[in-house]
Amino acid sequence: MAHDIQIVTEAELRRIVHLDLTTVDVIEAAFAALANGGVVMPPILSMDLHAANGEVDVKTAYIPGFDGFAIKVSPGFFDNPKIGLASLNGLMILFSARTGLVEALFLDNGYLTDIRTAAAGAVAARHLAPEHVETAGVIGTGVQARLQIEAAHLVRPFTRVLVHGRDMEKARACADDLARTLGIKAEAIADAATLVSESQLVVTTTPSRAPVLKADWLHPGLHITAMGSDQSGKNEIEPAALMAADAYVSDRVSQCEVSGELEAALAAGIWTRGTPAELGEVITGRKPGRRSPKDITIADLTGTGVQDTAIATHVRARFPKAGTIIRA
Repeated sequence: MAHDIQIVTEAELRRIVHLDLTTVDVIEAAFAALANGGVVMPPILSMDLHAANGEVDVKTAYIPGFDGFAIKVSPGFFDNPKIGLASLNGLMILFSARTGLVEALFLDNGYLTDIRTAAAGAVAARHLAPEHVETAGVIGTGVQARLQIEAAHLVRPFTRVLVHGRDMEKARACADDLARTLGIKAEAIADAATLVSESQLVVTTTPSRAPVLKADWLHPGLHITAMGSDQSGKNEIEPAALMAADAYVSDRVSQCEVSGELEAALAAGIWTRGTPAELGEVITGRKPGRRSPKDITIADLTGTGVQDTAIATHVRARFPKAGTIIRA
């Protein structure tokens, strides 16, 4: 029997889905569902393609009570800019949770992933950052660096942002963009340690395999969101920092053990705190996050399938007639 399938392009998605508090709330609810149980979320299918300087991740999750579940395919081929193509692309397929039929195809080229990833950073900041943030810092200068700061500003409206990257020209461009977008003071800074010392909220958004933030830079009242380590071997935060923090919170422990900052701490043999809290457990009050303004907190975000299902079902429910409807 034929049924309708919704097909929505990146251009259309950019018009109808934005990084705002509604999206942040959607992603927060997904993390809460993960903590409440009943979610089916298999391990990430990940391929590291050395020969092509590329990687591919496939994520999915079933959330009880949701009408659908998404499967997201996210390739990153990092030599693409040399031939005039974007490094990241991909798509999300939304299936009916009742029949298993394909309901929608979101040809987002990674846009929905960017938005849901940034929204997760806002969720982490909402629950773990100090109540009052004057200065935020970001280590990294790409699209996600910009989006993470925009997302954090939604929940902690700071008045100053510092940007650090290996390329100062790119750091200045990122700072200029953020100043225009947010209407706040933004500046590039050459020394990452100084950025951390002057910030109450820091986001790391790099693909680094060696720490870009050191343990001895930590100071009371600091929150760090690390979101660049999403594959085995990546490491942005010096492992000792996880032990030095008052609270280390993962998005999903099983993922962070093999592809997040926790992986490096376990490999170094210094993690002795047992099973860490997950962000959903902090949201629902099952486990503590920040206990005082002086606490040092770290959120380790590897990206979860519940985020993909949450944003895909949100788009489908809110914009059921967007794009093109085909009969299949």
